[in-house]
Amino acid sequence: MDSIDVAVIGAGVVGLAIARATAALGLETLVLERNAHPGEETTSRNSGVIHSGIYYPNGSLKARLCVRGREMLYALCRTRAVSHRRCGKLIVAGESQVAALHALHERARANGVTDLVELDAEAVGRLEPEVRCVAALHSPSTGIIDVHELLLALLADLEAAGGSLILKSTVRAVRLAADSLVVMVESDHSVSELRCKWLVNCAGLAAVSLLQHIQGYPRSRLRQAYYAKGNYFACHGVRPFRRLVYPMPNEAGLGIHATLDMDGTTRFGPDVEWVEQPDYRVDPQRGESFYAAIREYWPTIPAGSLQPAYAGVRPKLVGPGFAAGDFDIEDAAAHGIPGLINLLGIESPGLTSSLAIGEHVALIISGKPN
Repeated sequence: MDSIDVAVIGAGVVGLAIARATAALGLETLVLERNAHPGEETTSRNSGVIHSGIYYPNGSLKARLCVRGREMLYALCRTRAVSHRRCGKLIVAGESQVAALHALHERARANGVTDLVELDAEAVGRLEPEVRCVAALHSPSTGIIDVHELLLALLADLEAAGGSLILKSTVRAVRLAADSLVVMVESDHSVSELRCKWLVNCAGLAAVSLLQHIQGYPRSRLRQAYYAKGNYFACHGVRPFRRLVYPMPNEAGLGIHATLDMDGTTRFGPDVEWVEQPDYRVDPQRGESFYAAIREYWPTIPAGSLQPAYAGVRPKLVGPGFAAGDFDIEDAAAHGIPGLINLLGIESPGLTSSLAIGEHVALIISGKPN
């Protein structure tokens, strides 16, 4: 049986960032990915936005790791030549939302986001002539990134530090052994065992269901996984904005907002569609409901300009009718199994936070306080 220091389950952007961080500590690190390529699920189907840390409750993991991760991510982009653009973002408000906009600004300040500027309608018009609103927050540190290039950079750093990625390898079960965990891995219709000192469950959409197959994991801590599908539509033939444009957030999320591809193409989304299982098909009919939401801030959107783009699925720990929960990064102090770290409910801003999450987990493994 092969033995290593750290096994990471899941080669999305967060799993690779964690593996990169543990390999940099000199620990022999292996990433197990069930798909044929890294980042095939949540990572490759998000908006590619580098968030600044505005929305999240003060003191939450989302707030701390987003603010820290944003600066780490921009630094990585500079040093590794990962394509990105610090394009900025406008969060727009109507007449009845101005007080909530001020409150959002105060929350952002408490999170350490100190570069926001409140704008009136005239100032917004100078920045984005197509946008209609009463007031807005301008976030200059929000940006966009080429997610594929980021994955390649993380994988290159992992391999340069001696780590490895094994594709088409599905973790079926985990059992406890003396001073280690034994992982049963199915690959090419055969099953092998891998012994590790540390096991990081970063399986994204499958992270919660995997808990049921870990020997000794407390039944009282098992929970239900919820899947929030988000559909995106592209706006072809028109490029109305130079910045990202977001409505005020609501209980379900950040609303149907305008994001940009690296080539400048405008996309709108995501909406929230609760599904029983991940499903990436986009129903063209859902685009009809997008127009009314978009016209709240872009009243001149041409009829018929939206075309289905793609869909992603967010792994959530709370279901419909509840505000989004925090990241849950649990170690032995929570569940009692030495060497096991579970990352649950890693949704937005997971991409932005990825390097900070890697740092956070590496500190747990090295025994240093976070």
